[in-house]
Amino acid sequence: MNRRSVDLVIGRSLFFVALFAIITVLFIIVFLLRDGYQIFLEIGIWDFLTGTDWNPAGQHPAYGTLPLIVGTMLVMALAMIIAVPLSIGSAVYIAEIAGPRTKAVIKPAVELLAGIPSVVYGFFGLILLTDWIRIAFDQPSGSSWLAGSILLAIMAIPTITSVAEDAISSVPREFKEGSLALGANHWQTVRSVIVPAALSGISAAIILGMGRAIGETMAVLMVTGNAAIIPDPIINVFSPVRTLTGTLGIEMGEVAFGSPHYHALFGVAVVLLFITLAINSAARVIINRIQGTQGMTRPAPSGTPGTPTGRLKAALRRTAPYRAFRAAFRRIARVASAPSGRAVHPKTAQRCAFFLISLSVMTVLVILGVILGEIVVNGAGALTWEFLTGSPKDLGRAGGIFPAIVGTLYLVGGALAVALPLGIATAIYLIEYTVDTPLTRGIRAAVDLLNGTPSIVFGLFGFAFLVLFLNFGVSLIAGQITLGLMILPTIIRTTEEALRSIPHALREGSYALGATKWQTIWQVVLPPALPGILTGAILSIGRAAGETAPIMFTAVVFSSRFLPSSLSDPVMALPYHLFILTTNVPGASTQKFGTALVLLLMVLSIYLVAILVRRRCDRAKVM
Repeated sequence: MNRRSVDLVIGRSLFFVALFAIITVLFIIVFLLRDGYQIFLEIGIWDFLTGTDWNPAGQHPAYGTLPLIVGTMLVMALAMIIAVPLSIGSAVYIAEIAGPRTKAVIKPAVELLAGIPSVVYGFFGLILLTDWIRIAFDQPSGSSWLAGSILLAIMAIPTITSVAEDAISSVPREFKEGSLALGANHWQTVRSVIVPAALSGISAAIILGMGRAIGETMAVLMVTGNAAIIPDPIINVFSPVRTLTGTLGIEMGEVAFGSPHYHALFGVAVVLLFITLAINSAARVIINRIQGTQGMTRPAPSGTPGTPTGRLKAALRRTAPYRAFRAAFRRIARVASAPSGRAVHPKTAQRCAFFLISLSVMTVLVILGVILGEIVVNGAGALTWEFLTGSPKDLGRAGGIFPAIVGTLYLVGGALAVALPLGIATAIYLIEYTVDTPLTRGIRAAVDLLNGTPSIVFGLFGFAFLVLFLNFGVSLIAGQITLGLMILPTIIRTTEEALRSIPHALREGSYALGATKWQTIWQVVLPPALPGILTGAILSIGRAAGETAPIMFTAVVFSSRFLPSSLSDPVMALPYHLFILTTNVPGASTQKFGTALVLLLMVLSIYLVAILVRRRCDRAKVM
């Protein structure tokens, strides 16, 4: 076979691999609808969405999801109220105030919050946060809407901060220099020039944070009280609530296959999927608009009516959140500039503003310190040789967690074996073999939708397709494939960015020397892109190791004395073991903290490696 034929075969093969993302999205939707549509036929879509009673196990079963939808939205809304100010303040501090050394410390610290597994957040909330709420506010129980929102706010902070910081950093330097040249100080420039210019990106960050909050399962399941009621009054933040994801996590493991309850839960999953797809699609549209306007030459000043940026800003100005933001901003500005009717000197206003921004960063760092400190201090005593190498005894109250450690590694290794070749091949096709066409846009849209799909939905898809339809049963292979599909978008995106960073001149030089496209990719493009690809793989390992929801129904058992002997055997896993210990096994305090600490150390170590690899790559680019 000649070189051109090899190029053609490889190109076609990569094309079919790239279609896998679209096929996966379609499969997820099809299998959820297949098992969920019957409940819509039985009671009607409108009654299913607006019914106020969710009681599948009652004498007269009721399947109204309105309390679940309201609970989800309330928890998400309060979480955003808490997270947005802290996140935007942190983003402004990192992008505009922090020096290079401070930024090199604070940014990875904020990113580490994203690396803490959701079940560890839930464990922290159940052990510490709910007790604090109960005592501080004199409530009979701390498991409430407020507890869920606080946890989700902490979990959303890294996402919002990262995207908002990128948006602020991408504001053209000329804007800042022009403002300073006109006599504005640093705070006036940030307030009146940089933040408004980055408002579109900040909006996208907030929408992505909303998607992160709505799709979370384990943390809210463990701290919200899980009562399927609408708070009365609606602003009672101490009321227990139940979310869509929490309902799936609680009830799916005990439902009879093929029953109305079973189909109702898949109906809940369909509602959840379309809510998150709508939110993430909105964020994707905004981000694409921003990237499109940044990639164009500016025939007119940014924001001029008729230009893409101007049309985008005009559209944003017509939205209620934008008007509310501007009104609140003006009120804050008036209070800051003229309290008690007296003008405040610009330097004083700047000091006050920067103090509040610095305080937001300190709050985030304190939260990180409290979570890590609580788990490390209480869990260090459990780290004995017997604990790390033994099997669980007495329902996990004694013995060790060695099968759970090995099972977690098996799951992660198999997931990486599934996702890494598919992800790299898809990214190579999108970057090297195509131009911007409807098909490539469709593939990228499918990847984005996969990235925004809640982990519990992947779990239900794995349960319906792999465990039941393909008859894999609850097994290691089913968990590996499910986790592999979940981390696939991360590998695709990070590999794409790594390939884009390779100068086009290297490709042209290779072609000029007579190399084919595939020879150029294999010998010229991939070697320098390898560190970026490796970073994506490491981040994917960290995410897979900390996930509970995708493996609850596909792969894991709570306790096993033996390691799996084949891919068809179920396994133990650290996240699920911690979840059951925390929620179902009294008298296992030491084991809980020890398991949480081992899981935390495993995942954070992986994320630290990714941060160090990224930092080394950045230094290599500068040199």
